[in-house]
Amino acid sequence: MGEKKRILSGMRPTGHLHLGNLHGALVNWLQLQEEYECFFFIADWHALTTDYASPTSIKENTYQMVIDWLSVGLDPEKCTMFIQSEIKEHAELYLLLGMITPLAWLERNPTYKEIQNELQQKDLATYGFLGYPVLQAADIVIYRAHGVPVGKDQLPHVELTREIARRFNFLYKQSVFPIPEPLLTETPLLPGLDNRKMSKSYDNCIYISESNEETLLKVSGMFTDPQRARRSDPGNPEICPVFAYHNLYNNPERIEKIREGCKTAQIGCVECKKEMGDKLVAAMTPMRERRHYYESHPEKVREVIEDGISKATKEARITIEKVRQALTLS
Repeated sequence: MGEKKRILSGMRPTGHLHLGNLHGALVNWLQLQEEYECFFFIADWHALTTDYASPTSIKENTYQMVIDWLSVGLDPEKCTMFIQSEIKEHAELYLLLGMITPLAWLERNPTYKEIQNELQQKDLATYGFLGYPVLQAADIVIYRAHGVPVGKDQLPHVELTREIARRFNFLYKQSVFPIPEPLLTETPLLPGLDNRKMSKSYDNCIYISESNEETLLKVSGMFTDPQRARRSDPGNPEICPVFAYHNLYNNPERIEKIREGCKTAQIGCVECKKEMGDKLVAAMTPMRERRHYYESHPEKVREVIEDGISKATKEARITIEKVRQALTLS
């Protein structure tokens, strides 16, 4: 068997993870750790690009994110989990790559204006925010990653990383960095409790870390088909957020019966939500049991973090030495 290819992915520590994060990234990571050499990092420096004025929660969010990752099944024997800011080589490579990155490449970043418009209450006219794609590139290439799992909306960031890596290799006539490929991932659309996108800012999330009782209470209050005012009215499951969860957590035969029962008013919304809640809780219970274990054993969490930092540091230092040699700095 050949050597496994290496991939790199990360998350910003913005709080407890919810089901949107689970199905948007972590379910895919669980599969990837079986097929690749995986490096997964908590992007706490990236959190500062938008939250530099209020950083006090980043440290606690980082710790809780590690527990969430372990609770869903990420295995420190199969992947390397670490904290970005603990690997100072990221910052060194960020600085060096910044020297060769044309300003125009950053200004054309499609999410630059989008995020500024979304977060108008924050002053994002900073060097750090403009330059975060260079830090993102450094995060990837410092581990000589072959691939980056992304959704379609993140493809421009991977392409910029590829351009920076190619430019470095060309300028210094050494193949220091593999050119990373985007690994496109299809993620199911999982609406929030109010049928909008699941988001902490909308306060419409189901969290991995909450209790089964809290989940069932939230499910009982979920929006359903807005056109179905009475129990006897036929419904449209395709626009009902509860049915979207059935598609993920129920079995195919039962899903079809629920679809038909909704359309013919043979099943009511209260009954439908109760069944979905039970299926959801059954799926979440093993994760929450693992989470309780790690909450009760903080020394295990610290051990995972320390081992991940040690492994990541070793690889990062190998790359930095190659970079410094290419630049004739050592």
